[in-house]
Amino acid sequence: MREAGIGVRLGTEGVIPVPDPSRASAGPGTAVDENRLEELIVEAQTALPFELPGLANRCASALGLGTALIYLVDLQQQLLIPLDETLEALPVDRSLAGWAYRTVTPRVADADDDVLVWMPLVDGAERLGVLAVRTPSLDGVRMRRSRMLAFLFAMLITSKRAYSDWLAARTRTATMRLPTEMLRAFLPSHTIGSSRCVSTAVLAPAYDVAGDAFDHSVVKDVLHTMILDSMGHDLVSGLTTSVAMAAARNARRGGGDLADVVASVDQALAEWLPDHFCTGVLCRLDAVTGVLRWVNCGHPPPLLIRAERVLSGVLDSPPQPPIGLAGQFVPAARQVHETTLEPGDCVLLYTDGVVEARDADGAEFGLDRFTDFIIRSSAAGQRPAEVLRLLIHAILDYQRNHLRDDATILLFEWRPQFW
Repeated sequence: MREAGIGVRLGTEGVIPVPDPSRASAGPGTAVDENRLEELIVEAQTALPFELPGLANRCASALGLGTALIYLVDLQQQLLIPLDETLEALPVDRSLAGWAYRTVTPRVADADDDVLVWMPLVDGAERLGVLAVRTPSLDGVRMRRSRMLAFLFAMLITSKRAYSDWLAARTRTATMRLPTEMLRAFLPSHTIGSSRCVSTAVLAPAYDVAGDAFDHSVVKDVLHTMILDSMGHDLVSGLTTSVAMAAARNARRGGGDLADVVASVDQALAEWLPDHFCTGVLCRLDAVTGVLRWVNCGHPPPLLIRAERVLSGVLDSPPQPPIGLAGQFVPAARQVHETTLEPGDCVLLYTDGVVEARDADGAEFGLDRFTDFIIRSSAAGQRPAEVLRLLIHAILDYQRNHLRDDATILLFEWRPQFW
């Protein structure tokens, strides 16, 4: 088996046992030139994004590792695309590199006379891609250094992609429509989290979405999440959602509570786009106590998953008008609902394009199939981000890769550190 010009050859079992970095100790031949390493770290501060492949190699060499290659996942999370433009992309679902990405654990294999380590590139809770480290031999020290190198370049990529069109272009496999380009500029990372909670989201189609959006943010110990669905599928629809997201963030950053955030979005849309509105759910989770507060504005109700089953109706609430409706339809104050989660609970937000996807015979994907997929995948030990990646691909396959409407899913889980 050969991957992206690196020359991977699997052993009889396909995998070499991974050394335990926690038991690693420095030995002969493991010394590092700290002056050289300092020079490279200083260089990294001003390195341009397209210079990262060369920098990765120099850092790997300084650590006694050999060579390193950076792969970033594409927008649809189907391919791992090398920053070295001479190499080919690798499939996420059918490669050792993809295995490391999917499971967020290293994969080690023979590579001719060397050893190849596929190390996940993760910044916080966000999966960015993988780092391929080729080294003549592997022990606990080199394994630990490979992991440190992956951490370093994950942070570098995150810091530099905010201003790099080149990095954005490398992770695209098709031309993006203008409304989608505008909306994606507002989207946060797909996954955020801490030791107490994690929130992850997916949005499809990747290059032709306009009305759907998600947002999540952590303010101290509070997780804020939001999902929006603007009417239509054009530039104005994307603009409506973008204004709504900006207004929500503005209110949050100003210290507003959940009711203030919804009121701010209502006011912004009524003032700037009076003929447009969107449905949405906004949530606020206290990650210390598990207290969940939410507001539902004309949107499908959130779902609560506990102990591998959906608790029907727990997060239902009386209907409220969509966000941005001017005049008599907008209440003086939105109704905020509250409940307390149990450790391990998951809350699922989604747009109607998810359950309304239809197969060739016109049968809907449906809510039962939707929730069953999440429960089964989670029970199989899949991480939340991987669960949603698999789910959005299943929905696309169900509708033959042509969604009639945007499909957005956001899943957050309360997992306090001690329970």
